[in-house]
Amino acid sequence: MYQLDFDKPIHVYFSGIGGISMSGLAQILRSRGFEVSGSDRAASSITDELAADGIKVIIGQKKENITPDIDLVVFTAAIRPDNPEYIAVMENKIPHITRSVLLGQIMRGYKDPVAISGTHGKTTTTSMISEIMMAAGTDPTLSIGGILDSIGGNVRIGNSEYFAAEACEYTNSFLDMFPGIGIILDIDADHLDFFKDLDDIRRSFRKFAQLIPADGALIINTQIPDYEEISGGLDCRVILYGPDDSADYWPEDIT
Repeated sequence: MYQLDFDKPIHVYFSGIGGISMSGLAQILRSRGFEVSGSDRAASSITDELAADGIKVIIGQKKENITPDIDLVVFTAAIRPDNPEYIAVMENKIPHITRSVLLGQIMRGYKDPVAISGTHGKTTTTSMISEIMMAAGTDPTLSIGGILDSIGGNVRIGNSEYFAAEACEYTNSFLDMFPGIGIILDIDADHLDFFKDLDDIRRSFRKFAQLIPADGALIINTQIPDYEEISGGLDCRVILYGPDDSADYWPEDIT
């Protein structure tokens, strides 16, 4: 697997740069001195903003977009093997990685990375955590799967060791991450075009929990049925939250 050297910026091309996560990662790399360009099938407010920031964005995906000066291509999960850019990358043997691998490599460079997972509620929770981290003065880098008004977009470039990002389970992309703190909000039957069934999804969340190092922490919702199957036997600290005092943290005096 290709490993980026963040001390040696190169030309990175994002195939599907208009995606909410892809656009944020493109901005993070650009802030670190990388040459960034990319394409998408259609123009959008996101591609317009990227272009306004000086990133070369091509509307329409074709083989001619993949030029010899490109050192690495990042593919979103939406890019299929019959995509002309994908075909050109394979034919020319250009190094390539997926969006989730890039996110994981970026996350690995921070001392305090937080990965927010769950089949529902990731964007809302990541936004709430982002607001808390900023209010606490931690100056975090943020990668959010939606637009957060307080940062004027979906990404914030900070100057600290704090990083927070959504960790999506689809295609097991969250298994490419390196969470110091991992959060599991809920586990439901979703993305059944990829997962076989709910048990298959639960196995993936267990693997995600096992990524957390011994000096890290898993924060998990006690309302997940048999949550102990996900959190049991981990080397890291496990923090429970739920609706009552059977958890470590619970709400009170809600009006």
